[in-house]
Amino acid sequence: MSKESSREAEANPREDDEVLHRDPSYFQYYSQLQHQQNMLQDYVRTSSYHSAITLNGAALFRDRIVMDVGAGSGILSFFAAQAGAKHVHAVEASGMANKMKVILEAAKRKNAARNAYLADRITVVGSKIEDPRLLESTPKVDVIISEPIGVLLVHERMLESFVYARDKFLRPGGAMLPSSGTIHLAPFSDAALWNETITKARFWQQDSFYGVDLNPYFAPAFDEFFSAPVVGCFSPTTLIGDSVQCEVDFHTVTLAGLKEFVIPIDWQIKYTGLMHGVAGWFDLAFVPPASSLHPGTKSSTVYMSTSPSSPATHWQQVRLLLKQPLAVNAGQVIRGQVSMKVNDQRSYDMEARIIALDEEEAATLTEEGLSLLLDSQKSRTRSALWYLHEQTYNYAYTGEPLEPAKPENANLYLPVESLLAESIAPAQRLPSTSHASLVSSVHGVADSQTDFIVTSSSNQDPNAMQY
Repeated sequence: MSKESSREAEANPREDDEVLHRDPSYFQYYSQLQHQQNMLQDYVRTSSYHSAITLNGAALFRDRIVMDVGAGSGILSFFAAQAGAKHVHAVEASGMANKMKVILEAAKRKNAARNAYLADRITVVGSKIEDPRLLESTPKVDVIISEPIGVLLVHERMLESFVYARDKFLRPGGAMLPSSGTIHLAPFSDAALWNETITKARFWQQDSFYGVDLNPYFAPAFDEFFSAPVVGCFSPTTLIGDSVQCEVDFHTVTLAGLKEFVIPIDWQIKYTGLMHGVAGWFDLAFVPPASSLHPGTKSSTVYMSTSPSSPATHWQQVRLLLKQPLAVNAGQVIRGQVSMKVNDQRSYDMEARIIALDEEEAATLTEEGLSLLLDSQKSRTRSALWYLHEQTYNYAYTGEPLEPAKPENANLYLPVESLLAESIAPAQRLPSTSHASLVSSVHGVADSQTDFIVTSSSNQDPNAMQY
């Protein structure tokens, strides 16, 4: 290593020490083809990346040097080669690096080559991107591609590696794909899920379990069950307010900005009922910057969503339960924040503080006033601590019924004005703004068994492709 590289490594202890010594079980998991297959079979994920890369072949990838961070099976590297990349550096720390070489060796066979277009166009780098030795051996690149996404966008903390690669290897004006991600948080009501969770905790409220009083375990069990995020798909009809959004721009976000950030909460409640917790999902955008394009070309923009109104993905969605449901009235406003801070489990601790406010009260409330209310108004405030890595799973949702249920079936009640408006002649009705109206169809791309287009009824860029 050169003196310059040594000094750079010493100046970045987070990258060279903390990251390089993270748990090997994480990389062991991703070295198995069965887990790679799970991701490849997610058609929303795979077809979104395929379209984002191949549709930008002429404008972005042709004759360019590309880096694939956390390459896994190598599928994104292969897409980049299909799109005309001059060369791809596929960086992979798990045992998949050696498995990737098998498919590349097969491409070189003279008489029976498979995927001949890959021959001599991809270099597999069996290393973590943060290894300082790569600073000497790997060149600067024009485009960085990666699938560094976990539950709620940030779980697994691979985004830090994506950003590190940007800081160390991306040429000025280069492109990151995906270019940004957006976290969505929304209030939800689901008595069945809350009741199921408290029932699990109440197991420990037994006075004589084979002669043993288990009650001393109840308090820690209660904390454990309600601090565990529930991963799984759910009906968009359980949402009782529109989501707040937190965009993470991968071209500009810093490592420090990923390690700790706050999502302000400002929800207007649509139904009278009980709020049982916070639902979360994310969107991805693939928007190459103009500075990265070949002269005289235009980029293709691709968006992908994991919302409960979109086709399901292997990420699904996540729900974060309150220990005590919060009674809310239609028209009320929920204010507060969710703080995100990294932990040593490749994930995040999430701390929430929220309060229910009347609409008039919320309109004039200052930040100082909000802080005072959060500290004093215990009957209408809720606090929670969730550990994003302590995930549990719920697969009860199997899709929307043919005849949509009325909100009152879920103990959610519309304002009288909204209820009466349901009987107004269709031509007089206002356009629906519910989450369920966002996705209108899913259909395949001609002559392709892998690509799908999701069309949207919302006001989106007509040139954008939705996945």
